[in-house]
Amino acid sequence: MCDDDIHPGLVHDPRLSRRTFGLAAAALGGLAATAAGAQSPVVEKDVEIKTPDGVADAALFYPQGKGRWPAVLVWPDVMSLRPVFRDMGRRLAAAGYVVLVPNLYYRAKKAPVIEGTFNFANPDDRAKLTPLRATVTPEGTDRDAVAYVAFLDAQPQTNKGRKVGVQGYCMGGPLAFRTAAVAPGRIAAVATFHGGGLVTDQPTSPHLLIPKTHAEYLIAVADNDDKQDPTVKDKLKAAFAAAGRPAKVEVYAGAAHGWTVKGGQVYDEPAAEKAWAELLALYKKALA
Repeated sequence: MCDDDIHPGLVHDPRLSRRTFGLAAAALGGLAATAAGAQSPVVEKDVEIKTPDGVADAALFYPQGKGRWPAVLVWPDVMSLRPVFRDMGRRLAAAGYVVLVPNLYYRAKKAPVIEGTFNFANPDDRAKLTPLRATVTPEGTDRDAVAYVAFLDAQPQTNKGRKVGVQGYCMGGPLAFRTAAVAPGRIAAVATFHGGGLVTDQPTSPHLLIPKTHAEYLIAVADNDDKQDPTVKDKLKAAFAAAGRPAKVEVYAGAAHGWTVKGGQVYDEPAAEKAWAELLALYKKALA
């Protein structure tokens, strides 16, 4: 659904330039303080992860100083790893987590895959993403997810005695479900925000994987996504109930698809902050 039927319109982030971001990061010496709700300085690293399909570029974040923290994998939206998702990674790490944000499209191109302003209402802009999206398959995602969870567990900052969380935005929502299914012994919390394609009529539908997981779920649904197909939330609730998995499925009234991601035309700060608070509450409870 993400950018086909309902999309976030114009997306602009002047920091999308790799060079601009690199200079800013260098000025900070690799350490960044979270803007809102900062709790501690954060270490940020660009990393490469070997997968069965190649080498994935990603960003790793963790609190500065000695200690070990639970790990979280963040699947970004259709525009993949870019400065706004680095900001999210820093903020989450500042709350006490080891955070990995991978580039969805590493098989085709290093991040950032889009430079400058992007308009989802423009068919030519959307067409730029079509060949990239084709590189993200259910089978490939499963292989990537196993590699990313293993990478997180291999970090000295990760507390392997605690469970792992995974969150996904837009097309990252289904990827979060798949991660929980391929690593059920490690993933204890799944969160999706305006996730697209969580319920389909295909045998690969993410909701069919719920019985294979051992996680608690937070499903934050965009208002316009729900209006387009109000049966999705009910099917999800039924699937969670049938599998005995605890879940909160909530439609954010008035919040449009993409509302949690800064830089988008539909970004809604009050609703985004509510979603963030719900996310932290889930991780505090489930990642024990």
